[in-house]
Amino acid sequence: MAHFAKLGKGNIVLAVHIVHNDCAPTEQAGIDFLNNLHKINAVWKQTSYNTIGGVHLLGGTPFRKNYADIGFKYNERLDAFIPPRDFPSWILNETTCQWEAPVAKPDDGQRYEWNETTQQWDLENE
Repeated sequence: MAHFAKLGKGNIVLAVHIVHNDCAPTEQAGIDFLNNLHKINAVWKQTSYNTIGGVHLLGGTPFRKNYADIGFKYNERLDAFIPPRDFPSWILNETTCQWEAPVAKPDDGQRYEWNETTQQWDLENE
């Protein structure tokens, strides 16, 4: 199955549609199929269900950095889907197209949560 993200104003993902491979042997064929089906002329971009952070989970070729979801933004320069930013201070890693905290999260087996006010990781309250 092929997955296609419908883009709206500002290249924001409005919806993701699944199309059978017979109807979408190429990206353009899938776009044409969806526009004909819905009787519209929307902007669509194919997305890979198995791609996250620039890695294909099944060992295949990663496609557009991340699987698109509603609210993600398509970045033409990076040819990538970028999730909404978690916090204003987080920085986009252009290799993975994922947002990262400006301070690395401790890797000591404990649970942490980001504190935007102090710009640091706090131990999670249970």
